[in-house]
Amino acid sequence: MTHSLHRSGDMESLRGDYVWLMYQAKGINDTNIKEKAEEFIAVAEAVGSENWGDVKSGPKVILTVEEIKKRVTNQSRLRGVFTRKEQLVEFLRKIKEKNLGLSVIISGLLKETIEACKEAGLKPHTINFSLGVWGKKELLPKEDILAITTMCGHHMISPRLVEKIADQVKKGKLSPEEGGRLLALFCPCGIFNQVRAAKLLAGKITS
Repeated sequence: MTHSLHRSGDMESLRGDYVWLMYQAKGINDTNIKEKAEEFIAVAEAVGSENWGDVKSGPKVILTVEEIKKRVTNQSRLRGVFTRKEQLVEFLRKIKEKNLGLSVIISGLLKETIEACKEAGLKPHTINFSLGVWGKKELLPKEDILAITTMCGHHMISPRLVEKIADQVKKGKLSPEEGGRLLALFCPCGIFNQVRAAKLLAGKITS
């Protein structure tokens, strides 16, 4: 999947942002997905994935873990985020040990993700690169807004909403953490990183 490749921001901020996805191929390895998904969920929770979900039901910032598990089907595809490379490495190690026969996709800074694979004893099968944004970039929101909105690959988070929440944080009506969590509610698949969003919102107060 490429919808997690275009996350904007400075290098330091992106070092706290790692996306993981569980994918099956139709007609090849798409049987007993519910049981395998529950294994993924157990590992994600054990390692401390800050946000994750099933796009068919929603993320754990909206639903409980048990509610998501009950709604998992053979068509489900889990997606989530980590904030530390150590979490990603442990996640990959544990999934490798389980040998569930499903594809695992990770996104992040290339150097960091390659290192994570090596530390987990894995070799990437395929690598996708983002070549950046082309065209009339002057029509895009400011970079500090894009750093937040691009964490939802389906662009379900409006730049205007980010501006509104940032203003509420600046006025002390919301904490950065509350603002980050509110934004995460609009990303149905679970790859929005509310922890990073909170730090970015806090940074906007002092900028």
